[in-house]
Amino acid sequence: MLKDLQQEILRLKRERDVCILAHSYMSEDICEVADFTGDSYALSVKAKSTPQSSVVMCGVRFMAETVKMLSPDKRVVLANPDAGCPMAEQFDKDIVLQLKESMPGYTVVAYVNTTAELKTVCDVCVTSSSAVKICRAIPSDDIIFIPDINLGTYVKGQIPEKNFKLLSGGCPTHARMTKDDVLKARAAHPRALFLVHPECRSQVTALADYVGSTTGIMDFAEKSDAEEFIIGTENAIVEHLQYRCPEKKFYPLSKDLVCHNMKITTLADVYNAVCGSGGEEIVMEEGMRLAAVRCIEKMIEYGG
Repeated sequence: MLKDLQQEILRLKRERDVCILAHSYMSEDICEVADFTGDSYALSVKAKSTPQSSVVMCGVRFMAETVKMLSPDKRVVLANPDAGCPMAEQFDKDIVLQLKESMPGYTVVAYVNTTAELKTVCDVCVTSSSAVKICRAIPSDDIIFIPDINLGTYVKGQIPEKNFKLLSGGCPTHARMTKDDVLKARAAHPRALFLVHPECRSQVTALADYVGSTTGIMDFAEKSDAEEFIIGTENAIVEHLQYRCPEKKFYPLSKDLVCHNMKITTLADVYNAVCGSGGEEIVMEEGMRLAAVRCIEKMIEYGG
């Protein structure tokens, strides 16, 4: 039954000229029918160069918005309209405008995990893999970093010569991990390397053998000579790595490292989106799109 549905999705996407993008936190059955899997920004760049006229994003809303920002001529559909991102929605334009007014001269750096509307009032965008490089390249020494305080703290630690204003936002899934979770996992798997996402708290990243993006974590694990790994990001990555490297062992940092917004998208949602009977088309006013895409263009200018 599962394979039948997957085969029908593959047939329909060819027939209907659809490209399927799946974030790495999607389940394996969805990733198997996707044209591309990976981190959110990398997927939106891939979508830009694909020949298909329509794109189905299997991820959360800000990711589909980013695809639309970079590919305005394509029809972009979010597979499950209820898939949001709590971190992306934590701040609004008024908060950022007030910060800019009270802290003139500061450069506002927006993590890609923000809404398109919020990006319209920010200066530069970053991803988890490019944040240190981009913040180092920004001419200003004064930076307002939004919304993730944990990623911001990690970046600040790598660039101590710059002055960072951090706000109390972040990913609730990664932020719930603690030092005790790490110690418990290490005690259970003493030979395993600990790989962690920088959206985790500093008490967690300080104990890591590797800190990096989702793609960075997967690449490190695949290329490493080590045989056992504790994975400090969404538990879908444990599953994907088990398929890719069956000769190695992968353990979740915690059974609670689950993003419910990511998990809400099902293979049936993908089928309905490809059919045209489900999902939500992302519509964006051109003025807002141009204002929002500027901070991504700045990221590219600084080497992102």
